[in-house]
Parts: sequence; C-alpha cells; structure tokens
Amino acid sequence: MSKFDSGKIIFHIDVNSAYLSWTALDRLEAGDKVDLRLIPSIVGGDTSTRHGVVLAKSIPAKAYGIQTGEPVVNAFRKCPNLVTAAPDHTRYQEYSRRLIDFLADICPDLEQVSIDECYMDYTPIASKYSSPEEAAAYIKDSVYTRFGFTVNIGISDRKVLAKMASDFKKPNLVHTLYCHEIPEKLWPLPVGQLFSCGHSSAETLKKLGIRTIGELANTDPRILEAHLKSHGLTLWDYANGRDASEVVTAQTKAKCIGNSTTLSHDAVTTEDVRKVLLELSESVGRRLRSAHCMAGSVCTEIKYSTFQQASHQMVLDIPTASTDVIYRHACTLFDELWNGSPIRLLGVRAARLVEEDTPMQLSLFDYEAPRSEKQQKLDAALDSIRARYGKDAIKRGSLLDSPGS
Repeated sequence: MSKFDSGKIIFHIDVNSAYLSWTALDRLEAGDKVDLRLIPSIVGGDTSTRHGVVLAKSIPAKAYGIQTGEPVVNAFRKCPNLVTAAPDHTRYQEYSRRLIDFLADICPDLEQVSIDECYMDYTPIASKYSSPEEAAAYIKDSVYTRFGFTVNIGISDRKVLAKMASDFKKPNLVHTLYCHEIPEKLWPLPVGQLFSCGHSSAETLKKLGIRTIGELANTDPRILEAHLKSHGLTLWDYANGRDASEVVTAQTKAKCIGNSTTLSHDAVTTEDVRKVLLELSESVGRRLRSAHCMAGSVCTEIKYSTFQQASHQMVLDIPTASTDVIYRHACTLFDELWNGSPIRLLGVRAARLVEEDTPMQLSLFDYEAPRSEKQQKLDAALDSIRARYGKDAIKRGSLLDSPGS
C-alpha cells in the first residue's frame, strides 16, 4: 500500500453560504418576513455607506454575477435592489459551535478547518449505515431539520477530493469524488476550480496552455515545478488525487465538549427541562468517554423564548465522564439559573478536560468518588450498543417523548 492509500472514507461538510444563512435565520427568528436566502442579498461591508467587500451571497445574488470578496459597491452596480446585512461574528461562532457539537455527537473523529467546514472520518460509524452516501444524506438532512440551514457533503477516499466534491452543485447536496471518478468528474473542470489553485497560479497555467484540471494532471510535473516551484507539484498531486493527509482529530486537547438543542416546543416545567438535560448529559458523557477524557467543570446554558441567554458553570471536585454526575450538576446549575420563563434552548457543556488516566488525589472528605467499576461497565455497554446501532437504539424510560427528542 502506498502512502496515498489510506483505505479510509472521508467526508467534507461545508455550510452553504454560512454567514448569509445564519444571518437569515437570526432575522427570521426576530420576526422578519423575508428570507435573505431567497432574494438577491449579501452579508458584508457597511450597510449605510456600501463600503467593504462581500463576505457571503445568496443564490439569487450569484445569478447577477456577484462574487464573494468583491467590493460591495460593485455588487450594487450588478444588482441595484440588492439587500445587505452586516456580519455578526459572535453569532456565527455560536452557530459553528453548535454544528460541530452536533456532528461530533454523530462521529467524534472530526477536524474543523474553518468556522463553516470540517472533515469527518467515516470509519468509526461505517457499521451503522449501508453506505457512506446513506450516512452523508442522514447527516445533511439532520442538520437541516435541527438547525434550519443546509450543508453540502463531499465523500472521497482522499481529503482533497472530498473538499472538491463538496464544492460541486449546491445547495443541500451530497456528492462523491472517489479516485476512480477523477477522469469523469474532476478533470473536465477549469483549472482555477482545483483546490489551492489561486488566480495567479491559474493565470500562469493558462499561459502554459493548461486550462482544465485534466490537462494539469497530465502535464510533466517538472514543467510545473519550473514555473510554480513546489506549489506546482502540489497542484499536480491534487489534480491526480494524490493526498496522504488524514483527518486530524484533537479530542483530548479540546477545550470543551458540549451539546445544545432548540426545543420543538418551549419548555415551561422542571420535569420537561430535566428530560432534556438528561439527554444532553448522556451525549456529553458519551463523547467524553469516546475521547478518553474527563471534565473538570460543567456548564448549563439557557435561551429563553425572548432570546435572552444565561449560563452558569461550576468546577467539580473530581473530574468525571459519568453521565449521572454531569446530569446531577447540570440540574443544580439549572435550578440556580432559571427565572421561570419559557425556554427555547438548553445546553450542557463540559470543560477543563483532562485525560482519563490522570491521577486523582482523594481525601477522606471526598463524597463523589470517580465512577465505580459497575458504572463504568454500564456506560461502556450503553456506548457500545449506540455505536453499533445508533444513539437512539437504547433510551432511558424517562427520555421517551422528551421535548428535545
């Protein structure tokens, strides 16, 4: 097996027009009647002076020839009725965090490469699905159902090809680009569409008579090196599907592990809330154990129906990966936080992570010992069943028909 034959299947998950989609959702939640995604619109620049550049565009705006990165004033020349919205990077970070938390609950082997895209190693969840395409379709549809925005998912046996596949026709689609599909799907494309081939490189290649990715792939790499140095060799590798990189996960080095859910109906009773907190705590505990780490603190988050947000956290005497311990503290924090108003969203987050084999010093007064052997075996059994048959394969009776289900 060569260094390019990893034997793995990789997903590239990319939010469609992330900034615009997330801004549109915020506006709709605030009462706007028009969805920015359905009209010529952009995010970027100063909405009053029309200065700055386009950060994101809607599909109707793209039809006018508007491009990401071009000056806003140019965009208005192309479409005088263009609607603009100012970016809100704090909100974008929050949307990104929730998406990554959700995806990590499906498969923890993720590599986030930007605020709106990540790679996923399909291998750990392969036994749960009949094919990678089925898994990707499930993820794509679940993201839309849960969050209201769409993603494209590219599937391949190479990271660079998965990235290229996710850039095919949009939005809300799954595409494959396996190595054997390169001649049919990749080589006919303009060379400027190759990942990492910027405008300057594309112009240099065009001067050499290289206009398609296929022509690039079949060019003597020494010619490319002479004109583009080492980057020319990289482009030649990518055009031929040569990419030895793997999905780089850093689970135990993560700052926190958490999950949140927007409820289908506002929660108004403690009983409803506790069911959701238990489900979230199970998700967080499962991911902690999968990452072989423990949490030194727990945080509970609330978003009311008025969109007001509140959160509170506590440091644990002893780090834990136990669902029951996380749930107990999440409930305590909730009781301290809640003002009685209807709740739209709940979240549980574990932070101050340490590796599971980190030595613990206990005193005679420590009432909360690490997980017992019996509890560890129970957690391991539940995790194994869910890994093989899906996270909903086994549920506590108290979680049936919970508001967040």
